Parts: sequence; structure tokens; C-alpha cells
Amino acid sequence: MQTTYYNTVSTTTRKRFSQDVGCISCENHNCLIKRNLSSLENSEINIDKSNLRCKKGQQFIIEGAPVNGLFFVLKGKVKVFRTGINGREQIVRFATAGEIIGHRGFGTEEYYSIGAIALEETVLCYFSKNDLQDILQANPKFAYDMMLFYANELNRSESKVKSISQMTVRERVIDTLLYINRKFGSNKGFLDVPLSRREYAEYAGTTEEQVIRVFSALKKEELIISKGKKIGINDIQLLKNEISEHNFYLG
Repeated sequence: MQTTYYNTVSTTTRKRFSQDVGCISCENHNCLIKRNLSSLENSEINIDKSNLRCKKGQQFIIEGAPVNGLFFVLKGKVKVFRTGINGREQIVRFATAGEIIGHRGFGTEEYYSIGAIALEETVLCYFSKNDLQDILQANPKFAYDMMLFYANELNRSESKVKSISQMTVRERVIDTLLYINRKFGSNKGFLDVPLSRREYAEYAGTTEEQVIRVFSALKKEELIISKGKKIGINDIQLLKNEISEHNFYLG
């Protein structure tokens, strides 16, 4: 059985990749740990974590590896995916600073049901499964916030299923563009994460060829611009209007 990137590096390598950032000095105020820091500090449970640095394209969770803990994104961008039929990848979601990676297997399964890859140089905070379980049992507020987090995740997953079943290919691609814009924002007129056409397809639940066709049509309609991998949205409201009948936008 393969193990996670975290478990395959030596102690020396961990030190080379480490960037010691304590929870108190962390600026990710939307992080679940950071939000509960005051109540956690008052408990008798010791909060112990490791900081890991991943290079662009580095996989730090391997699908099927044993669940040993959770990763929180300190800074950077990550894609989370599952392997489907015939080895085809389906991107489940993207994550950025303050978000949790690996939670789907935490507490319910022995193995990670997803894989995760850094889209750029990324720094992660790693908390062991045993430490988090102790915190959850000892701290009702943290446990409640974790429950709300899982509820929101379930809602987003159900919305994703709904979009794939009810939206046309064009609508799914547009919804993906809007999701990427909400998640990462823009930089110099382009979405602030360079994704391949294949990655857009893997999130939208379609093929690379279909994404290329939709992008070509949107460019002709002057709704988007492109430069290599970079995609820019010219009119966000017009794209929103096109999928407004579905009455929701993915988070």
C-alpha cells in the first residue's frame, strides 16, 4: 500500500521543507483551528502540528493511503481529485489558504478517498488524527464547528451532483469558470490559477474537447479572453445570468 507524501519523507527532508508558523501568528482567520484557538488554548490538550512545504505539482496525499491526519492550507493552491472509471481523474474541488484537505476519510475510513496535488508552491499545516480526535472529544465548540464544516461540505457536494445532472456542458463550464473566479480571484485580468483545459474538464465533468469548444464559443462572444493556459472573464454578470435559472452557484 502506498503512503502519503508526509509519511514517505525522512525527518531530515521534513526539516528542509518545514516553515514554522504557529497558530497564534497565523493570518488565516477562516481556518477552523484559528477560529477556535482561544478555546483550544484553555483546554488541557496540546495542539501539535507540522509545517510542510510542497513544490508545484507535488502530490502530498495519495488516494488509498492510510488516514493519519488532516492538512490545512497555510498558503498556496491545491487541487483535490478522485480516480474514476478507467483511471480517469475527477477534480472534487480546489482549496486555498485556511481550507482543510483530507477530511473525507477522517473518523470514518481507514484510507484517503482522494488525492491532493499542489498547484503552486504550497505550505501545509499537518495535524495528526489522534491529536484531532482528542481535541474533538474535549472541546464542544470545536466539535460543533467541525460538524458545521462537514454539513457545508455535504451541501456543496450535493450541489455539484445537481449541476452535473441538470446543466448543459456549456453551463457546467461557465459554472466552473465562476467557481474558479470566486475561489482564487483574478490577477492582471486573468484567473489567478493557470489550469489546463483537461483540469477544467475534470472539474466540470466533461471532456477536454468539449471545454475547448465552449471556450472557443465564449471567446467569439467576447465573454472571455485567453492566453495560453490563462483565462480571463470579461463580463462576470453575463456569465452568471446564463446559469441563473439553476438558482445556485457552487461554493
